[in-house]
Amino acid sequence: MGFLLSSCYTNKNIGLLQERQNLPHYEQGSYQMYKLRVNDELMIRVITTDKVLSSLFPSSASSSTNSLSYRIFEDGTVDFPFLEPIKLEGYSLEEAEQLVTKKMQEFAPDIQVRLALSTSTFCVIGAAGRGYFPIYKERLTIFQALALSGGLNDGGDHSKVKIIRETDEGTKIVSFDIRSKSIIDSEFYYIYPNDIIYVDVSKKNFWAINSYSGFLSVVTSSITLFLTVWNLINQK
Repeated sequence: MGFLLSSCYTNKNIGLLQERQNLPHYEQGSYQMYKLRVNDELMIRVITTDKVLSSLFPSSASSSTNSLSYRIFEDGTVDFPFLEPIKLEGYSLEEAEQLVTKKMQEFAPDIQVRLALSTSTFCVIGAAGRGYFPIYKERLTIFQALALSGGLNDGGDHSKVKIIRETDEGTKIVSFDIRSKSIIDSEFYYIYPNDIIYVDVSKKNFWAINSYSGFLSVVTSSITLFLTVWNLINQK
């Protein structure tokens, strides 16, 4: 019975936003804007009263299905129509918009440019919902990302969630305990384009009982089996 009780999943095992002292504490930090990288693909929307210029950019149409995307090449530049290659690698979307707008205003002073990532997705694997999912807003949190994928399985190791992230210094892997409330506004809290979220399977998963009703069912079945065998032995 003690063994079975120890294998049950409790709120301590899988509960989120806990404030227990034995959970790790993570330092808070400021949100860092995503910086454009090689192979990112951009959609451009041109806003202007000049109908000729508007017609040159299909992505400025109201239907997103007509949008074209422009890839950032290995040298960090993008080739937009009628413009010389512009280096956008390392800039945030807001900074890139300002650079492209300045170039475009050489054609018409009222031009405003809006840029968006067409490759803004993240991936979830392991003991959680699996697949690729869109980053539908700026500052998407780890909780919102996992909710999109269907959430963590009870059999997932909540204490060792990993994020695999491409950075200027190379691939970075961070491991954290998602049960701790202190992850809010920490470096683990926000999801960036191309992130991979990995949830390992808990070592307890093989023996685990997901609820106390399941536990009682196991105990009752065990007692019934024991009494049946005992009666059969005594009848001999």
